[in-house]
Amino acid sequence: MSGLDDTADGTGAEPSPYLTVREAAAYLRLNEKTLYAMIQEDGIPATKVTGKWLFPRKLLDDWLLESTHGGVLTDRLLVAGSDDPWLAHSIARLAQRAGEGTLIAYSPCGTRKGLALLAQRRANACPIHWGEAEHAARRHALLLREYTGSAGWVMVQLALREQGVMLSRGLPQADTLADLLARQPTLILRAAGTGSQHFFEQACAAAGIAAAQAGQTAATEREAAFLVADGAGDCAPGTRAAAGEFGLSFLPLGSEALDLVMPRSLYFRTLLQQLLAELASDASRDLAARLGGYDLAPLGRLRNEMAAQ
Repeated sequence: MSGLDDTADGTGAEPSPYLTVREAAAYLRLNEKTLYAMIQEDGIPATKVTGKWLFPRKLLDDWLLESTHGGVLTDRLLVAGSDDPWLAHSIARLAQRAGEGTLIAYSPCGTRKGLALLAQRRANACPIHWGEAEHAARRHALLLREYTGSAGWVMVQLALREQGVMLSRGLPQADTLADLLARQPTLILRAAGTGSQHFFEQACAAAGIAAAQAGQTAATEREAAFLVADGAGDCAPGTRAAAGEFGLSFLPLGSEALDLVMPRSLYFRTLLQQLLAELASDASRDLAARLGGYDLAPLGRLRNEMAAQ
């Protein structure tokens, strides 16, 4: 598309990979007022730098392609967000059965980073969990409102999970979080912005106790479980499923909701529906039961709260 000259300033220099509001409006043949509205409503790829909106030229081109006839990138499903063993195994099985040239990938980078990638249109779907299950509908909706374009997103419920602390096999079983932390164990942390770390910090705050001595920070929940199993720490925030995958003991702290967030237009795409079908399959349900800590009753239900944004 050539709403602008091939160069940024007409001097022969390479065009800037980022467009201003004026340039982006010209590139898309829109007025600036409409473009501002689309930032909030349609999730057009944009980022704010020192108070001014910039539009990555390449992402604008991808956005236009995705918007054409239901999207041309139907052979790609990039999932980025919360780490989950059951989800990871299901995505891997789907990827193995996909045809040549179809890309299905999972980046377990944490809830907030996954949502940021979704807002930037770098990911197609984002699994999230953010606090106790009983408050998930409201907290998840409020969390999503922090991200550009979320008015065009939907949330699909995947499961309820037991969240808590994964314990090394040599650590005596504790009855409460206060009892565990009173022993001053070495804790493997998760990064800020991850759902497991958020849940753990909220549990500590609710109990009025300080966190344990921190050791390493794990990139994913499954890495945290591995580090505890390998002796690098005594315990780590995580789910019963991740603890079970590595043969660890587990101190439950509560139940949380695992939801999958995506643009509304993606929900009806073939690969997304195939993923939901895979998660609902007998093999996937059997895996969830063997890992432990899952309740799949909500699987596939849309959350209506997003419509109230």
